[in-house]
Amino acid sequence: MIASLKGKLQAIGGDWAIVDVNGIGFQVYMPTSTLSTIGAKGEEVELHTHLYLREDNATLYGFATAEELGLFQTLISVSRLGPKLALAMLSAMSVEKLAMAIATGSADLLAEIPGVGKKTAHRLILELKEKIGAGWLATPPPELAEENADVLTALTTLGYSVREATRAVATIPPDQELTLEERVKLALGFFATK
Repeated sequence: MIASLKGKLQAIGGDWAIVDVNGIGFQVYMPTSTLSTIGAKGEEVELHTHLYLREDNATLYGFATAEELGLFQTLISVSRLGPKLALAMLSAMSVEKLAMAIATGSADLLAEIPGVGKKTAHRLILELKEKIGAGWLATPPPELAEENADVLTALTTLGYSVREATRAVATIPPDQELTLEERVKLALGFFATK
């Protein structure tokens, strides 16, 4: 297993880069988040990698962070979800946002990713909700109410981390008939008091 690569960036393509490690060029497929931060040709790069083996093919996938690699490996554990779709998902959303969407059961948010339909989104949630909720969120949402999942999504879209957003959502009074806008304002009030 090739767990990491450290070498010079030789070339960059649409969804791949070639990393020269002591004279051997490895073609590594990456999400756009990694490609956009990898640097310029000739620079030294270090990647966390996953070697995906099939009967007729061996493909290397690379990531800037261990979190990206870990979520990629978790995603490809889902039945009928291959590495190309997992890579597309990590290209479409940050690790935190993707983990939050799965943990909170936001099928509509997942279905916005190109290549992920409603059925795939529901299968992802079904197979990964417990795994993601337990291990991926820095502060796992304590049984978030369904209506607060939208607030969590809104806050992370505004740039707050999942941890910050979860804390803010926890301050929303339960059992009140509030609109989404009112719940977001109450959650934002948490940040105003800090």
